[in-house]
Amino acid sequence: MFKKLILAVLLALPMTAFAQKLGTVEIETVFTLMPETKEMQTKLDDATKQYETAFQALTEELDKLFKDYQTIANDNTVLDTIKERRIQEIQERQQNAEKFRATAQQDLARQQQQLSAPIFQKLNEAIASVGKEGNFSLILPKNPELTLYCGSDVTDVTPLVKAKLGIK
Repeated sequence: MFKKLILAVLLALPMTAFAQKLGTVEIETVFTLMPETKEMQTKLDDATKQYETAFQALTEELDKLFKDYQTIANDNTVLDTIKERRIQEIQERQQNAEKFRATAQQDLARQQQQLSAPIFQKLNEAIASVGKEGNFSLILPKNPELTLYCGSDVTDVTPLVKAKLGIK
């Protein structure tokens, strides 16, 4: 009797494993459609424009210094120490401009990470809610480049997640 019970359990296990409900979601699509993402992009665009304006001012200042140097470069009445000092000043300003550019890129990346974190959290919560409501065992990101095979019994829950987030 005990052997028959174990045999019945062993036969039933694969069936219960295959009876699980699986889903996929197009995370990138939903993320780009969220209104918060558009707000984030507007903020990042504004910050980028401010950095570009500041960098352009630095570049124009550097160009002016270089043009000023060119006017005295071949002038024999100007002392060599003054010429050397101007070259040093140009190099220092150029280094400062490059540091500014690097700092701006790092700051924009940090801002993007900070602004996108709550959006991804909201998206993850919507996916989890859809998973619980639909009794899904697993919801995976839908990525055609990485998916080797996707059977017909896997549900695309993207429309459900969009509806949960109020996206049309």
